[in-house]
Amino acid sequence: QVQLVESGGGLVQAGGSLRLSCAASGRTFSNYDMGWYRQAPGKEREFVGIIYRSGDSLISADSVKGRFTISRDNAKNTVYLEMNGLRPEDTAIYYCHAREYRSGFASWGQGTQVTVSA
Repeated sequence: QVQLVESGGGLVQAGGSLRLSCAASGRTFSNYDMGWYRQAPGKEREFVGIIYRSGDSLISADSVKGRFTISRDNAKNTVYLEMNGLRPEDTAIYYCHAREYRSGFASWGQGTQVTVSA
């Protein structure tokens, strides 16, 4: 299984920006589709978006479209979530997810906390 470690979370004021990173190790990173999810207090985990092995990406959550961008650097085994125009409702734990394209085996990171103050 691939191991995932997120970083880059923290406390930011509304309107600010953060870039989350998810570093992968243990397997061939380029074989994985990489996703981001988030879970706010008292809410279910929400799918934010995904970047495929091809480099194509999509942001699924309507509430973050136009503000969040996903990218990957296969040379660094890292996927990024660039978050701009942050709002208090973006406060959540953000999780990285990896899915191996042939087997479907999936892994989760431990999560990184993002807190947006009003």
